[in-house]
Amino acid sequence: MTYSLTTHYKKILADTITPVSVYLKIRDKFPNSILLESSDYHANDNSFSYICCNPIASIKVENETITQRFPDGTKEVAEITPETDVTEVIHNFGKLFKTTQNTLPAGGQDFKFIYNGLFGYMAYDAVRYFEDVAISKKEDSVNIPDIYYAVYQNIIAINHFKNEAYLFAHCYNTESNVDEIEQLFNVRTFSSYNFNKEGEPESNLKDEDYKDQVALAKKHCQRGDVFQLVLSRRFKQRFKGDEFNVYRALRSINPSPYLFYFDYGNFKIFGSSPEAQLIVKDGKAEIHPIAGTYKRTGNDEKDAELAKKLAQDEKENSEHVMLVDLARNDLSRNGNTVKVETYREVQYFSHVIHLVSKVTGQKKKDSTTMKVVADTFPAGTLSGAPKHMAMQLIEKYEKTSRSYYGGAIGFMDFDGNFNHAIMIRTFLSKDHELYYQAGAGLVAASNPDDELQETYNKLGALNKALEIAETI
Repeated sequence: MTYSLTTHYKKILADTITPVSVYLKIRDKFPNSILLESSDYHANDNSFSYICCNPIASIKVENETITQRFPDGTKEVAEITPETDVTEVIHNFGKLFKTTQNTLPAGGQDFKFIYNGLFGYMAYDAVRYFEDVAISKKEDSVNIPDIYYAVYQNIIAINHFKNEAYLFAHCYNTESNVDEIEQLFNVRTFSSYNFNKEGEPESNLKDEDYKDQVALAKKHCQRGDVFQLVLSRRFKQRFKGDEFNVYRALRSINPSPYLFYFDYGNFKIFGSSPEAQLIVKDGKAEIHPIAGTYKRTGNDEKDAELAKKLAQDEKENSEHVMLVDLARNDLSRNGNTVKVETYREVQYFSHVIHLVSKVTGQKKKDSTTMKVVADTFPAGTLSGAPKHMAMQLIEKYEKTSRSYYGGAIGFMDFDGNFNHAIMIRTFLSKDHELYYQAGAGLVAASNPDDELQETYNKLGALNKALEIAETI
C-alpha cells in the first residue's frame, strides 16, 4: 500500500516575518507544531527555516513496540523481537508515501529545499536497536519514545536569502488548506506567556562526583579499554509558564547551524546544536566531528590567541584525530571513497571555541540511508572510542539514562536525503521540568578540574538562556 499525497503550494513575500513570529501564530491554531531554523543565513544552500504542523502519519518506537499511524486513520502495532530490523521498518514506512504535484510548477519537485518527508528524532537510548549494546531504563530517568517521526500535512519553508515563504499542503483525500495557513500570516498578533524558574537547578552528580567519574575514565584509558570516553552529567530545573521563551533566548545568545523546537504535547525538545549527526545529500554522506573545546573570553583578541593555542593543544588534537578516524570507520561501513575534506578547522561559538572537521563518503547503492544512520549512531563525539566499549562504560557509570541527550533530531525526505543535528546544547521539557545535559571527552591525560569546567562551559549558553527567558 502506498499513500499518494497531493501537494498544493503557494509562494508569498516574507520580508516582514520571522520563523519565530510565524511559529507563535501557527501553534495557537495547530498544536504539536515543530520549528527548524538555521542561523547560517549567509550561505545560500542553508538559508531555509521550516515550520511543520498537522501530523497525518507517524512512526513511534516506545516500550519495545513499534506503532505506525497512517493518513487513512488506520494504525499498526508490532512488538519488537530479536528478529525485528527497526531501521528497515523506518525505511519501509518512509517508502509508503508518494507525492503527486497538483499546483507545483514545472520542476517543482526539484526544489532545493525539503518540502516533504519524515521529521522527528531518535534518542540516544535507541542505539540498542542498532548495536548489540544493553541500555536500561535507570531510576530517575525521563521516559519519552526512543524514536518518533511524523509526516506533516503542512510545511512552511522560509527562504531568508530571498525573503520568500513557500506554504505547502500535502493532502490525502482532503481539500488544500493553504489559504487558511496564509491567513494566519496576516494575523497581526499572537499569544505570548511568561516563563519563570522555580527553585534552584539540581544535578544528578555533584562536582566532586563528576571528578571521580573522570578518574574512572582515565583508568579505563590507561588500561587500554578505550582511547576516549564521554561521560556526562544531567541538570534539571523546575519552571512555570512557556518554555518557548527559553528557546527564543537560546537562539539569540547561541546562534547555531541547528536551531529546533519540537512540540509533542506532553513533552518538548528544543535546542541550538553546533554539530550535525549525519547529512546525506544525493547519496553523499557527511559527518562533522567536533572535538576540542576552549572557553571564550568575550574579548576577540584573546579569543584569537586561544584559538591558536587550541589548534596546538596536544590533548585536544589527539582527541580530535581519534574521532575523525572513528567517523571514517563509521562511514566506510556503508560508503566508498571516504575522505577527510576539511581537517581541524577552528570555529567560534557563543561560549566556546571548537575544532571541527568534515568527513565524507559516497553511499553504496545497496545501502539505505537508515542503514547509514544506524551504523554511524550515536556520534563518536558523544560516546568515545572504540564506540562499543565506550557505550558499555557509559551504561555502567552514568546514573540516569541519557534519553534524548546525544541522540539526533531533524528530517529525512522520501528520497533518502537526511539531515540531523546531535541533541547537545538541548533541553527536554516534561512535567514542568527542564532537563539539560553536558559531557566531556575524557582521555588518559585528562585533568579532572578542567573536564568539570568543560561541562559548565558547554552549559553556559543554556544557563544564560534560562535567566534571559524570565525577562521576555
